[in-house]
Amino acid sequence: MSRPPGALALFELSFNSLTAMQSPALSALLVCTVLWSANAHAQTGFFKDADLGLGEKLIAQSKCVACHISKVGGDGNAMYKPLGRINSPPALRGMVEQCNTELNLGLFPEEVHSVAAVLARDHYKFK
Repeated sequence: MSRPPGALALFELSFNSLTAMQSPALSALLVCTVLWSANAHAQTGFFKDADLGLGEKLIAQSKCVACHISKVGGDGNAMYKPLGRINSPPALRGMVEQCNTELNLGLFPEEVHSVAAVLARDHYKFK
């Protein structure tokens, strides 16, 4: 897991201060804040290396929309529930991999990643 710039310095500075050392609750809060910040930073660029053009092409070739329409009706967009169980980029990538496996699509890992990146951009908009 990568750390955001300065996270270690902030962590060390905070724990070296007398206030943090005198209050266990403040110390615990500070640790949680630093860890959360490091995790958020690590996920920000989860899809940064994805080939969006490839993802769009694969979505069309694999007939993802037609499959989703057959499962949920309408335009198939009900399949995407940003506030549901797919609440992070890794979870979305895992769901695309599940479709790849169940439907025997034969997508390579970088292709699954690209498809998930397009879905994240168009439907999930993770922060």
